[in-house]
Amino acid sequence: MGPEDLGAIAEALAQSQAREGEPLRAFFPAFGPRGRSQYPKHLEFFEAGQTKQERLFMAANRVGKTVAGAFEGTLHLLGEYPDWWPGRRFDHPTDAWACGTNAQTTRDIVQQVFLAPRGKGMIPQDRIIHTQAYRGVADAIETVWVRHVSCGTSKLVFKTYEQGRKSFEGLAKDWIWCDEEPPMDCYMEMLYRLLTTRGCIFTTFTPLQGRSEVVTSFLEADDEARESKCLIQAGWKDVPHLDEKSKETLIRATPPYLVQARTEGEPALGKGAIYPFDEALISVDPFPVPEFWPKAYGLDVGWERTAAIWGARDPGSGVIYLYSEYYQGGGPTSAPANHAVAIQSRGKWIPGAIDPVSAVHAITPFVSMGLDLTPADNKVERGIMEVFELFASGQLKVFRSLSDWFKEFRKYQRKESTGQPLKRDDHLMDATRYLITTGRNLMKPPPISEDGFKGMHRSPVAAYGNQGWMR
Repeated sequence: MGPEDLGAIAEALAQSQAREGEPLRAFFPAFGPRGRSQYPKHLEFFEAGQTKQERLFMAANRVGKTVAGAFEGTLHLLGEYPDWWPGRRFDHPTDAWACGTNAQTTRDIVQQVFLAPRGKGMIPQDRIIHTQAYRGVADAIETVWVRHVSCGTSKLVFKTYEQGRKSFEGLAKDWIWCDEEPPMDCYMEMLYRLLTTRGCIFTTFTPLQGRSEVVTSFLEADDEARESKCLIQAGWKDVPHLDEKSKETLIRATPPYLVQARTEGEPALGKGAIYPFDEALISVDPFPVPEFWPKAYGLDVGWERTAAIWGARDPGSGVIYLYSEYYQGGGPTSAPANHAVAIQSRGKWIPGAIDPVSAVHAITPFVSMGLDLTPADNKVERGIMEVFELFASGQLKVFRSLSDWFKEFRKYQRKESTGQPLKRDDHLMDATRYLITTGRNLMKPPPISEDGFKGMHRSPVAAYGNQGWMR
């Protein structure tokens, strides 16, 4: 959450002034234009706490995600839950962390929403027993002790990710709130703090870092992981308090690659995105590819995974469509026959462009099994630029059904330090590059036999004589 989000928080906190001494009650009222029924995503986020240990509220700017996190945290500290509350309840005083990016932003945002001066914070002043200052940062609080409804004492410590993973080692916690995205190593350490308490962790942020490890762990959670994880996404359309003029002003000031993240809660492409294109602009619904269209594929044989991507060119428009993918574990020495059979199932006659490095090990066994392979041009930046230009001109489209291709596309970025492409989960991206740099020049239609049906490949002149088809 950035400074622009403070407007939403300040607005909500201002409403509490009319209820001196009871600011918490101003949030999520039963009725009115901003009654809780107008915030279904927030309620869904709360309710998921009953059954999910890990929750992520991945939301646009200024939708009130920080308010949601602090509101739930305050209820757990006090032990007083409103009758309508649909989420997790603790029946004892709680020991918790509230986490932010660094000491300054944690003070200005996370601490502020809990402990704003003059009784405007969510924690009622008369329930604050004691606070301990954070050393080295003016006006920052490290720990606050809160009187629980049972007359016991709840404890909340403000933590920062800049302190590093080791700072999250230690005693068990009942709940942890992360405002802003934590590094994965810090997040994993937090999970260990919940093992013995069966506690919960809830995270609220706008996904400006794109498909980071934390985001991916929720977006691509398998069936087992989804038993304990829950992802709630919310955009401007899901809240009533933003007017159209404010939205337009914010969009104008937002870099294009961040618009979806800041307005819809969709992971940002990021400054380092190699292909910074909206998926909606480069993808198409699958359709039956005509048999006569020229085709080829790119093949990347890694030591841990073998990947291939097939492309077909529309002879009329020249547009190349990526229409099929192969994505399996195992490198060149791992069951090459299985890879070959799968590749040939798309068409034995289709030529392929293979990574020239892996070709040293793989091309001989693959060719002996009938694959038509050519070592690809492996000039990385040149290949990336060719793919980029085809996307930009609308001459390269991708079937929306290629789920593994899009998973890699979303994570295909450059290192901030060197500008080089990150070498992780990029097999289909490499295969696409081989297809475009080399494979598209190899593209050919199905072979034609003497009787005009598919069979051994011949040129149109050889098949129909010097008069071509006009005979």
